[in-house]
Amino acid sequence: MQTKEPFIINRLKSVGFAFKGMLILLKTEASIKIQVVIAVFVTIGGFYFNISNTEWIAQITMIGLVMSMEGMNTAIEHIADFVHPEKHEKIGLIKDVAAGAVFISALIAVIVACIIYLPKLL
Repeated sequence: MQTKEPFIINRLKSVGFAFKGMLILLKTEASIKIQVVIAVFVTIGGFYFNISNTEWIAQITMIGLVMSMEGMNTAIEHIADFVHPEKHEKIGLIKDVAAGAVFISALIAVIVACIIYLPKLL
């Protein structure tokens, strides 16, 4: 019988797997690289325009949301390709819906950015 690992060891391993997944995403996905560049620019903008704590919270939340959705989209695409490697109407639908979720989060992020930065630019 296999002994159960202590809770803290198990959690540390989970964090390690999550970190590995994040690195894989950053190394392999062009869209997440673009999102990182955008995140850097809006972060610089936040410092330049001295945005409020509430604006920082909104900005950081949207950066996290878009990047997380991109990660989920990538995972869904990989699972779909693994389950059904050849082109299939239902797999295409699944991938389109996952991409649509990323698009929604990105669109909301742009709206939040406009709410924060347009008054400062005008």
